[in-house]
Amino acid sequence: MSEQKKVLVLGIGNILWADEGFGVRVLETLQRHYAFPDNVTLLDGGTQGVYLVQDVRDADILIVFDAIDYGLEPGTMKVIINEDVPKYMGAKKVSLHQTGFQEVLALAEMMGDYPEQIVLIGVQPECIEDFGGSLRPVVKAQIQSAIDEALKFMDAQGIAYRKRDKPLEIDATDEDAILDMDKYEQGRPSEEEACRLGDERILASKMFQVVAPDLPKVGDCPVQVGVDQHLDKYR
Repeated sequence: MSEQKKVLVLGIGNILWADEGFGVRVLETLQRHYAFPDNVTLLDGGTQGVYLVQDVRDADILIVFDAIDYGLEPGTMKVIINEDVPKYMGAKKVSLHQTGFQEVLALAEMMGDYPEQIVLIGVQPECIEDFGGSLRPVVKAQIQSAIDEALKFMDAQGIAYRKRDKPLEIDATDEDAILDMDKYEQGRPSEEEACRLGDERILASKMFQVVAPDLPKVGDCPVQVGVDQHLDKYR
């Protein structure tokens, strides 16, 4: 039965805002270490919000990794299932992507293509107000636990997977080091060396320059309010 079910494993969040990137980093780690059959799709949903609606509509089973503000101690992990998922996605929003994902679930239900089962594996963030920051240790320590919870659910549903003999290598250049968490963390300047309004490796990347090639700065430190003002010219 499970082989005929379409399974979507989704990591959502923003890796540029510290613990807000938890869901994406869990998904990356899962993909590096485990392989799945064709009926299982692993998707980095980032902050796409309503643009994920078709992916959700196509899924019979949905597993979501995310940073969730449960109002608990940082690093606390909770597993929420089925009808309770939308409540937790909207109770205390960590960021706008959760508002978008609430809408995704509502739209999928309205269009008659709601997943048969939904599992939300969320961890309480410690810090998100750190542009260019990575996961805090207490949150990062829960990556494997979140994966274990997902695999336990898959086992119960008879969803096939196998552990890779060798983890997948991530092709990340120095310019786009954010694509690899370990490389990203190792190369990040200390707080004494870098402005915490932004990480210059991100601001210098091709992805960012396509949108904002002449981002205003004060000295060597990018102006955070200037980002929104600048991007208005490209919307």
